[in-house]
Amino acid sequence: MVTFPNAKVNIGLDVLRRRPDGYHDISTVMIPVPWCDILEIVPGTTCDDTLSVSGRHVDCPPEKNLVIKAVKALREHCAFPPVDIFLNKIIPDGAGLGGGSSDAAFTLVALNELFKLGLSKDRLAEIASVLGADCPFFIYNRPMLCEGTGTTLSPYALNLPDSLSVVIVKPAGVSVSTKEAYGGISPAVPERDLPELLSSLPLDQWQKHIKNDFERSVFPLCPVIGDIKERLIGMGALYASMSGSGSSVYGFFEGDIMTDKVAAMFPGCDTLVSKLSLAKS
Repeated sequence: MVTFPNAKVNIGLDVLRRRPDGYHDISTVMIPVPWCDILEIVPGTTCDDTLSVSGRHVDCPPEKNLVIKAVKALREHCAFPPVDIFLNKIIPDGAGLGGGSSDAAFTLVALNELFKLGLSKDRLAEIASVLGADCPFFIYNRPMLCEGTGTTLSPYALNLPDSLSVVIVKPAGVSVSTKEAYGGISPAVPERDLPELLSSLPLDQWQKHIKNDFERSVFPLCPVIGDIKERLIGMGALYASMSGSGSSVYGFFEGDIMTDKVAAMFPGCDTLVSKLSLAKS
């Protein structure tokens, strides 16, 4: 079975409070974007699960990869034969795009289908939640309001025109650790919450009101990320923001955008240019 785990971006991200357990409550809307890895799962040729990774270098031994952790987590609930997994990494890591989380979630979904395990999406999301905060989102893979530590999900309808394009730029050699990003955050509950702002404001007013709290801590650490955001706005983006805790930045544009133009504007960066589709998966 071959699947294509896709990335996500965050529209707005409020860090509301620090929890007694040391984590933070957040509010963000995640949407899927078509920057994809390639994941193939086949019945195993040995008695052990195996993982082969190609494409982008991943500095992680197979046994610590979220894909293998997903297999082990599912085995705690269901029995199925050993598998051989082949993962071609295309989504940049350290980018706030959720590539590893997507790979793990798609692994759960693919195993459920391949071996006819009969688990619902809600059950798969419960299993995915032990793997990482972003993992449950990719089980549903549609616009979702993510609250709590990011694993409390509810469908969210975004009223955006079908003509939008998305441009994503990840600066070369720049990664931001979540620990660093949270290190400069002062949690606070905003006067108007994110769902209210998104439902009441047209897209051309988002830039003034919809914020990602991590930008305040990350931009001073990595000025190139803030520079990319300003350049996307200068290119005519209706809305531009860092995704998650960085380091990628995305912009929404009206109509088609030339891939060559984006590549020329951001030499040496990883870039994606695509139409934005928010249909249910």
